[in-house]
Amino acid sequence: MGSRLRTASWVLLTVVGALVLLASLASANLGYRGDYPIGGLAVADVAAGRATILTALRGIRGTSAAFGAGFAVLFLANVLGPYRRGEKGAWWAILAATLAIVVVTLARTPILGIPMGQGGTGAALALGGVVLLGLLLDVGRLRSS
Repeated sequence: MGSRLRTASWVLLTVVGALVLLASLASANLGYRGDYPIGGLAVADVAAGRATILTALRGIRGTSAAFGAGFAVLFLANVLGPYRRGEKGAWWAILAATLAIVVVTLARTPILGIPMGQGGTGAALALGGVVLLGLLLDVGRLRSS
C-alpha cells in the first residue's frame, strides 16, 4: 500500500506542477496580449489611453506569471527528482514553498480588504489543498529512517 500511495503522491504533485506551469504561461500570454480585467475593468480601460501605464500593467502581469512559471519548474524538478526518490527534505521543501504562496496570497484578505474567495484567494486555497493532499498521501516517509 505504501508504494501505491507514494506513486499516487508524486503523480498528483506532477499534475499540479504541470497545471501551474500551463496556467502561468496562459497568464503571461494574457498579460502581454489580452485585455484582462483589473477591478472589473479591462486593462486598456484602466490605462485610459496612457500607453506607458498599459505597458506597466502588462509588465506587472507578465512578471507575476514568470515567477509562477519559475515556481512550477522548480516544483516539478523537486517532485520528479528528490521527492520521487523518497527524500524527506523534498517533502518539507514542497510544503514550505506552497505555504509561502498560500500565506502571501491570503494576506490580501486582511491587508487589501478583498473578500475570501476573490482576488486569487480561492485559487491559492485550492493549490494549497491539493498539494497538501498529495503530500499527505506519502506522509509515511517522514516516519521512516
